[in-house]
Order: sequence, then structure tokens, then C-alpha cells
Amino acid sequence: MNVNELKKLVCQAIDNHAEQIIAYAQQVEQNPELGFKEVQTARQTADFLTSLGYSCREEIALTGLKTSLKSTAAGPNIAILGELDAVICPDSAKANPLTGAAHTCGHHVQLGVMAGTALGLKLAGIADELHGNVTFMAVPAEEFIEIAYRSKLRAEGKIHFLGGKQELIYRGEFDDIDIAMMVHSAKNAPQASISIGESSNGFIGKTIQYLGKEAHAAEAPQQGINALNAAMLGLMGIHALRETFYDQDIVRVHPIITKGGDLVNSVPADVRLETYVRAKTMAAIDATHHKVDRALKAGGDAIGAQTIIHTLPGYLPLHCPQALNDLFSDNARQFMPDEQIIQVGHFGGSTDMGDVSHLMPTIHPYVGGATGSLHVRDFSVVDYDAACIIPAKIMAMTVIDLLSGQAEQAQTILKDFTPLLTKEEYIQLLNSYYL
Repeated sequence: MNVNELKKLVCQAIDNHAEQIIAYAQQVEQNPELGFKEVQTARQTADFLTSLGYSCREEIALTGLKTSLKSTAAGPNIAILGELDAVICPDSAKANPLTGAAHTCGHHVQLGVMAGTALGLKLAGIADELHGNVTFMAVPAEEFIEIAYRSKLRAEGKIHFLGGKQELIYRGEFDDIDIAMMVHSAKNAPQASISIGESSNGFIGKTIQYLGKEAHAAEAPQQGINALNAAMLGLMGIHALRETFYDQDIVRVHPIITKGGDLVNSVPADVRLETYVRAKTMAAIDATHHKVDRALKAGGDAIGAQTIIHTLPGYLPLHCPQALNDLFSDNARQFMPDEQIIQVGHFGGSTDMGDVSHLMPTIHPYVGGATGSLHVRDFSVVDYDAACIIPAKIMAMTVIDLLSGQAEQAQTILKDFTPLLTKEEYIQLLNSYYL
């Protein structure tokens, strides 16, 4: 069969089971779970894939799973990824009332696209027509949240890195992967569309603790050391640095106070913050985060409080090869006009697909079908065909292009790609940020 015939068969299979794919994505949305806790979401995903005839390896990095179209295959191995976790957004109408978890980042849509691609390639019966393999990975913990919980998991030896794809890289789960692809929901894009990104910000994380001295807040405040005042001065110091950030570096520093004290009637003696330091390049992150440390420490020094700063490896900036983006865009044109295929260049958010992109060719386009912004209460998927079904077809068609014949297109992309880091260099770099 030629490429067009293969694509037609796969798209027909996806269309024939569109309701099943959408129902799975909606089921995931109804049960939002936070990172490294996605037990039920992983179970739902494994059940969907095994019902198609896939054999899943489960509980990878606690909750992840992995399966492949073929048991063995010569040629490149293409990974299609989806993320299991939700984000904390207690104001969402669909939030878990106990945890505040909600799928206001659209990860249920990503899983729907991954599942739809897996369905189409399996049920179309075209596996033997592809020179290579396709691996499907449902990965945990993309949202870099609940740092104390994840740090506890690390201290217990259950994880090494705090992000899901980082942990899978560390454990060797990407060692057999040559090219990685996934999609993400776009904000404020209710109609079918594809936004092609070239790069993103990376970041490192920080936890900060100010230790002062408690005292009666009304009777003897002079006997205390106010850790909240230290934190406020530290935050003001960060704000005073902003004029030193270069516009082209797209620096973002956005701290929050996670503990402001224990009792309103006592001088706060234990105050805690978290922040990211984001930028377009790791060089810009490195140049910035030491400034941030100085500002934070100055707040403690001014009040006489102790300042404890822990730096954590976050996510590396995303880099997407143009040829792979173009291939995805060309397939998108089968479903929408050019004006709905948007070249967005750089985006200011971060993803651990950036880590993957340092090791292999990687793309991370954004898909329409949802209204509202990401991570906020008004995010809502309004068109599951645009959000799941069309992107699954585009993804499957892109796989066919990459692996048809003797996988010439995949081989060309791999030949032209120079990894930014080896796996060993990557692990060494991330480990260096544990300060």
C-alpha cells in the first residue's frame, strides 16, 4: 500500500471509534489526579490500550506506563506521549473537592490524542507496513508542583528527579526511543487549529525558608524576629532586579508564599516560599537565579532571620526541529486551512518535553478545541473532535510519513539532528542543580 492508502485506513479507524476515544478522555477529566499519584488515570489508560490488544508495562516511575505497536522491529522507534497528571485549580467546576486537582491544562486531551493514535495504528492493521516501531507512553507528573511531597519521595528513594519525563529518562525508558511527539491544548482556541512552537522557556525551582523568632505580636514584638518581614523584603528585592533582566531572555520569576506564619497573635518565626526562575536559555537561567538568591538572602539578613534556599532542577528549554514541525503541519493541512495552522515561535511556559528535546528530535504542537486560559477555572474543552480526533489523525499520519518505505524521512531527521546533551551529560547537569 502507498502512504495515502495507509493514512486513509488509519483515519477511518479513528473515525469509526471516535466516540470511544472521546469517552476515554472525558473519563480521565472526571477523575483528576496529581503527579506521581495518578493511579486511577493510569488504570483507565492501561484498560483502554489493552482492550485494543496492546500489552502495557505499568507502574513505571510509580504511575507511568509504556507499550509498543510491535513486540520487536527494525528501524526508528517513534514515541507518542500523553501526560497523566492534573494541575491544582480548586476554583474549577470540575476540580476534585479534596485535592483541588483539575484538568485545566488539558492533559486529558493529550491522553485522548495518544490513545486515538494508538487505536488508529492498531485497528487499521498497518503495523507491518511501517519500517520501525511506535511506542506509546503515558507519563506522570509533568506539572512541577507539590514540591514537598516529591522531595519526600526522593528522600525515600522512590524517585530521583521531580518531573515525570526526567525520571523516565533517568530510568532508561527513553533509551530505545529515537523521536518523540505529543500535543498540548492551546488556550482560547475553540475551533480546530494547530499552533506550531519552536521553543519554550526552561526553569529551575527553589524552595525558601525564613527562620526567625516567635514572640507575642502585641505585647512584645520587639523580642521576635519577623520571618514574614524577611520574606517580604526578599520578594521586594526580586522585584528590584527585574530591570536587570534582558528582554530577549524572556525571564520570569514568580514566587508564592506557601506558609506565612502559624498564628496571627505571634510574630511569624517560620515562613516559606516557592519560586521558579524561568528563561529562554539555561545560560540566562543561571545568570538570573544567583541574583534571586542574593535578593532572598538580603531579606533575611535585613531582619536577622536565617535564610535557607534549596535549588531544584526544573525543566530544560524546548527545542523543536523545523523539519519535524513541517511534517506535522503538512498533515494538519488535510483537515484545516493554512490560517488555522499558526506558527507561534517561542512560548513562555515550560514543559519537561524540553528535557526530551535535548536528547532527540521532539515536537510539542498546540491543538484547538478549548476555551479559556491554561491553569485557570475557565478552561474548558468545547470541541473534542478538534481537541482529540483531528490531532490523533494528524499524529498517526505523521508517524506513517516517518516510517513508510525504509523510514527515509525519519532517518533524514535523525541524521540532521545533533543532540544538545548526551544522556550522561543531561543527568549530570540536572544533578548539579540540587543545591
